[in-house]
Amino acid sequence: MKTIIIATILMAIFSCSKSGNSGNKDVLVSEPEPAPKVVTDPIAEGQSLIEGSDCLGCHKLDEKMIGPSYKEVAEKYENTPENVEVLADKIIKGSSGVWGDVPMPAHNGLSKENAKFMAQYILSSK
Repeated sequence: MKTIIIATILMAIFSCSKSGNSGNKDVLVSEPEPAPKVVTDPIAEGQSLIEGSDCLGCHKLDEKMIGPSYKEVAEKYENTPENVEVLADKIIKGSSGVWGDVPMPAHNGLSKENAKFMAQYILSSK
């Protein structure tokens, strides 16, 4: 009788200590982080980001729409790392009063890195 009780306890312990999911659907498996994107041409990356965003609803390359053309922006701001930072911040946070009464909306979901690529493209359009 003791042997049966001990065997039952050992089987219970063994079955509870098995590694693996054992059909438990509540176990979360984390996916590996994707490799960071390597950008070899920041200007082309900026152009691609702008073309895939809502920017072209208010801006064109060489003519004013609701907002200034990219060439106008490039004429106003010298192409320096400091101005890339300034424009990236304006892209992310929004801006008003610089080019007229219509404010540029914020793009809070945009990463600083991508906003810099966009600013580099804009400043290269001179």
